[in-house]
Amino acid sequence: MSNVLPFRQRQPAAQLARCEVVAVAGDLLDLLEQLEALSARAAAMGRPPLEVERTVQNLLDAVSAVERALDCIGEGDEAAPG
Repeated sequence: MSNVLPFRQRQPAAQLARCEVVAVAGDLLDLLEQLEALSARAAAMGRPPLEVERTVQNLLDAVSAVERALDCIGEGDEAAPG
């Protein structure tokens, strides 16, 4: 028969996508906090100064990359109609 109705309603794809964006943004914020804390710990480790400098610089580059990813998510959220 062609008049069969489903038992449950599905969430709209836009709502599911929005939930996923929020989850990814939350994970990125957690990662950002971890990288910042790790940078502080790396700066205090008793290694040769050049090694510490390179390590901290690489971690700060990672922080910048995560921040750019968060900016992209924010821009995409603002650009898409709700």
